[in-house]
Amino acid sequence: MREKGAVPCTYTADIGQYDEDDIDGVPARAKEYGAEIARALDCRSQLVEEGLAAIACGAFHVRSGGRTYFNTTPLGRAVTGTLLVRAMHEDGVDIWGDGSTFKGNDIERFYRYGLLANPDLRIYKPWLDADFVTELGGRTEMSQWLTEHGLPYRDSAEKAYSTDANIWGATHEAKTLEHLDTSLESVEPIMGVKFWDPAVDIATEDVTIRFEEGRPVAINGTRYDDAVELVHQANLIGGRHGLGMSDQIENRIIEAKSRGIYEAPAMGLLWPAYERLLNAVHNEDTIESYHTHGRRLGRLMYEGRWLDPQALMLRESIQRWIASLVTGEVTMRLRRGEDYTILDTQGENFSYHPDKLSMERTDNAAFGPTDRIGQLTMRNLDIADSRDKLELYAGQPQDQGHVLVEHGTLFGELPAGGANRISSNPAARGDEEKALDEAAMELGTD
Repeated sequence: MREKGAVPCTYTADIGQYDEDDIDGVPARAKEYGAEIARALDCRSQLVEEGLAAIACGAFHVRSGGRTYFNTTPLGRAVTGTLLVRAMHEDGVDIWGDGSTFKGNDIERFYRYGLLANPDLRIYKPWLDADFVTELGGRTEMSQWLTEHGLPYRDSAEKAYSTDANIWGATHEAKTLEHLDTSLESVEPIMGVKFWDPAVDIATEDVTIRFEEGRPVAINGTRYDDAVELVHQANLIGGRHGLGMSDQIENRIIEAKSRGIYEAPAMGLLWPAYERLLNAVHNEDTIESYHTHGRRLGRLMYEGRWLDPQALMLRESIQRWIASLVTGEVTMRLRRGEDYTILDTQGENFSYHPDKLSMERTDNAAFGPTDRIGQLTMRNLDIADSRDKLELYAGQPQDQGHVLVEHGTLFGELPAGGANRISSNPAARGDEEKALDEAAMELGTD
């Protein structure tokens, strides 16, 4: 940068990354490389808070092979992309460059968050600069340049894949992992253990997690006033079982498919406990809305829109009306990887009450057999409507559905008239019942 007439300044975010063992030493190394300003910012608490919000909202939309991706990288980008740009602006630095490539998601995420934080920001992307790519476009060229200038550097050897991490998780991608015949088991975990390796001894462990108003506050009876420490503890527990590791095929923002191996031990521990309480507290329609809106929110976060109005609207409503009632404790028995058992679920505000639907005789039951007969009878109208449509489908030409309905393995033939028989009321035979059944509503409300 200096050779080209620029004055470089570096800003480093401490986001609890597990792939950097000397984050505090980065500014000094940056000065050695020629930085005019070199600052490090502790962003861990902000990142933890955003991650807890993502858990509360279920803001996860990518799922592959039965495993959830917890959006750990998009979370980190939302935090670093705003806090670093704000710190730069305080120092009068309004030009931002980062190492994101033109094929990835981060180039758009950083672009959006940077401009939101500083509308006057000017952006320089080295990997969009043809001259930069020509001169320093590969590891060999960079290593040669550093050697010629007498500058130390790490990781001179080519790695089989690239790794990026923060306190919530680690991402392994590119190179060998771009090939789907290279499995998750080729990765060296940095946040947990190789749970797939029988030589790794993993002892069974019971863990109890307490949530209050949608927020984890205690693990195994120890209350954590510092949320960062709670996440560290959750990472240690989940990590020693290989919890939260997944192999994902996903759509990048530009709609191209990519593949990544992810670690997220704290998320892998906290999320199933939270979801367990969620299902005990809320009814089916609320849970359906939660998952629908949470998935939409997860996609917005993935696309770098975590701070856009449409995301804030979803996030605030979920936290206010759903997460705020999720209080309780879940005890889990952890074994290897995703192999765990839920041992106990206790809490306040539960909609689940064993006596409401007990198969045993109970006093003061909310409803009885006669009530259920009436409820089932009320279903006859929509069952008749469905039967009517099936009969209509069966009468269509074969290429429009006739074969699928009439000659399927479930219904067989569907003669007409079944809908009328379902909706008729054979019990209404007397004049009194007939009058009531056919009465028009003159007064009252519908």
